[in-house]
Amino acid sequence: MKFLLMSLIVHRPDPVTGEKQSTSERLREVVDAAVLAEELGYDGFAVGERHEHPFLSSSPPVVLSNIAARTETLALWTAVTTLSLLDPVRAFEDYSTLDNLSGGRLQLIIGKGNGTAQAELFHVTPDDQWERNREGYELLRRLWESEDVTWTGRFRPPLEHAVTLPRPLQPRLRIWHGSATSRESVDLAARYGDPLFSANVTNPIEPYAELVRYYRERWVHYGHDPVDALVGAGTAGFHVTENSQDAIDAWRPIHAAQLDFARGHGLPVVFETVEDFVERSSALIGSPEQVIDKVHRYHEQFGHEVIHLSAERNGLPDKEHRRGLELFQSSVAPVLRRDLPSRPLGAVGR
Repeated sequence: MKFLLMSLIVHRPDPVTGEKQSTSERLREVVDAAVLAEELGYDGFAVGERHEHPFLSSSPPVVLSNIAARTETLALWTAVTTLSLLDPVRAFEDYSTLDNLSGGRLQLIIGKGNGTAQAELFHVTPDDQWERNREGYELLRRLWESEDVTWTGRFRPPLEHAVTLPRPLQPRLRIWHGSATSRESVDLAARYGDPLFSANVTNPIEPYAELVRYYRERWVHYGHDPVDALVGAGTAGFHVTENSQDAIDAWRPIHAAQLDFARGHGLPVVFETVEDFVERSSALIGSPEQVIDKVHRYHEQFGHEVIHLSAERNGLPDKEHRRGLELFQSSVAPVLRRDLPSRPLGAVGR
């Protein structure tokens, strides 16, 4: 199994101290977290894309390019690239440039995006976001693999023998399809023989496991070998300590702040107590033994080969946060890599 740290670059007051960093401090903190991820032996770092308060993640390729300049081997992921909002030509130019600057370390997870702001900023609505995502994906794929593209679609001007530069370093990019609740993204991934990355954050395991099963069914339906299906999954929280009670106690004020935020923004509350959150969500909060056991239980349902873990302190002191990252690498990751081996996730075709 492979392990990514991930950030949506949330920008709000610390849930414990109430202090709020400046924008530049917060962005630098994310880049520093990626540098630490490479130092500690994590396989990759993912940056999300959101276009509304309280997120600063509107430009993943810029952040990832800064990370690329300060790292050497760390895989650079998006989580997700919202193709429903982007001009695929411009997205290609940005990510092809990043692919070259990073030495071919790019991995894309695409998705339709969410949030009300995208309708206001980009005039993308629930009525057309899935079709925009599909069309954007298909054009991005063609642009990546061909130097001469003639194309006509619904949502952008046509292309006639278009040549897009720079040409990417990876001749064929592995594109993952992010999925939270819908079958559209799952079916699109299976149709094209692409991997699926389950959000696996808001709810207990059942709805996500159902979508993963559906992905594998559609994978076979489209004529692909079942052994080639590739799945990743997110986690709802992350803190590892030597014993479980210390981890729960440290997370208690964080959970309380998350509940306040959800209720204040009209979001659903699924796990009322921190104990329920630790038990029934995908959060990896507890001792190394408990974390290993939970990942095994989720793997029985998903068969996944990569997971992302929150890169954020979430109100934890720096020293305590780093200790959790180190403990995961020393006591959890080696066991899971041994028990749940994954195939290489590097550049495709190289």
